[in-house]
Amino acid sequence: MKFNDFVAAQIRIARPTDQFNRVIDFYVNGLGLVELERFKGPRGYEGVVIGLPNSDYHLEFTHHIDGSPCPAPTRDNLLVFYIEDYEQIRNVTSRLVEMGYREVAPENEYWKEKGVTIEDPDGWRVVLMNRTYG
Repeated sequence: MKFNDFVAAQIRIARPTDQFNRVIDFYVNGLGLVELERFKGPRGYEGVVIGLPNSDYHLEFTHHIDGSPCPAPTRDNLLVFYIEDYEQIRNVTSRLVEMGYREVAPENEYWKEKGVTIEDPDGWRVVLMNRTYG
């Protein structure tokens, strides 16, 4: 990925969690992303890298042995997945509902027009949006 002043091999969003296994379950078994790697660090950290298959965009969740509190941001801080096929959104949403995750009202009504907003175990919001940018 070429930017103005550098070339990046990958982009990763990382955050701590105190609900490590529940977060992995949400993103892997609920959303259907792929677990790429697990690691344990020498200073009491463990983590997981989750991504889209064959993509250079990853999520990383870490947990520290002494705790990793990470309060959720505002209700308008979002991780958005743009999905062209609405039936796929319905399938993922149904699976998440079966797992105990319900749709929540978005802060910005725009996301409700063509999307579904669901909170992960830490209260971070994920939007499954039925449109694309290109």
